[in-house]
Amino acid sequence: MVYFILLFTVLPALELVVLIKVGGVIGAWNTVLIILLTGILGAYLARLQGFIVLRRIQEQLARGCLPNAELLDGLMILIGGIVLLTPGFITDVFGFVLLIPWTRRLIKGGIRHQFESMIRDGRVVRWSSSDDGVSRGYDDIDI
Repeated sequence: MVYFILLFTVLPALELVVLIKVGGVIGAWNTVLIILLTGILGAYLARLQGFIVLRRIQEQLARGCLPNAELLDGLMILIGGIVLLTPGFITDVFGFVLLIPWTRRLIKGGIRHQFESMIRDGRVVRWSSSDDGVSRGYDDIDI
């Protein structure tokens, strides 16, 4: 709940402050131009990176392996592309970080560490349902 409050109230307010400050320094039209250019560049990079990841997923599947890392890459690229399309400099920085392969690798390492600690602490669960479609709650995840 707290994350949604931050995401939908604090972040847009910070974006407005940064846009106003930057607009005051370089001018309103230059600020709008930069926002448009980062959106276009972000869409191009997301498409390019997305195709690269899609090819790696296909290669993994052809070898008979599950493409776990590639799927996480794809999710991060999707999120990066979406936030790059939203106007603002803070979200642009976050979006570009998710589109750059070596920064994505760093973030994936942190996510992997978080997942491992959740599994170790027993905080990871999976929802399961019986054959009759009625949910029976949750079980510990099988690894």
